[in-house]
Amino acid sequence: MGAKLHKFVSEGCPMTLKDGSKDNPKAIPKAIPKDNLKANLKANLKANSRDHSKARQKPAAGDRRLADFLCFAIYSANLAYGRAYKQGLDELGLTYPQWIAIVALWEEDGQTVSDLGDKMFLESNTLTPVLKKLEAMGYLRRQRDPVDERQVRVSLTDAGRRLREKGMHMKLVKSSGLKPDEFARLQKSIVTLRDTLIKATAEEE
Repeated sequence: MGAKLHKFVSEGCPMTLKDGSKDNPKAIPKAIPKDNLKANLKANLKANSRDHSKARQKPAAGDRRLADFLCFAIYSANLAYGRAYKQGLDELGLTYPQWIAIVALWEEDGQTVSDLGDKMFLESNTLTPVLKKLEAMGYLRRQRDPVDERQVRVSLTDAGRRLREKGMHMKLVKSSGLKPDEFARLQKSIVTLRDTLIKATAEEE
């Protein structure tokens, strides 16, 4: 018992004596001076700052982040356009593919289904349901070409033309935050990019 008590005291654990005083006072840790605390805190903050700056460094070549992808920028911008158009399209009771079909036919009426598909960049199996729906809504008519019955021509009805006029208010130049000339340049650049990619893909095939 005496040996254990001696070890307990010698390892820095003070014990209370009969007179109320503390034995082994050297074992009680001294308070750290305020200046030392400030110095330690400053050093820790500096070390953390270095760690965060390393984390913010640009990734090495070949380690591009998602935000650096042009394809993702265009894809996400397309989604944003869809949200911006939603209210106007809901008022017309149309989807975006239905709306651009109306616009394309308003620009050039009586197109064949294949020509319209090329203009809208849609395959026939995707475009046909869109046209059937618009026809059921009374906005267009489909007729066999009298010269070549293998071709189907599409024309707007009077209701379809009125719908196009009603939808002319859907202009997002202001919403884009771009000046008119900037908007036009960006549109032309995207068209050039699109056409170049289509050409490159066709050459690979």
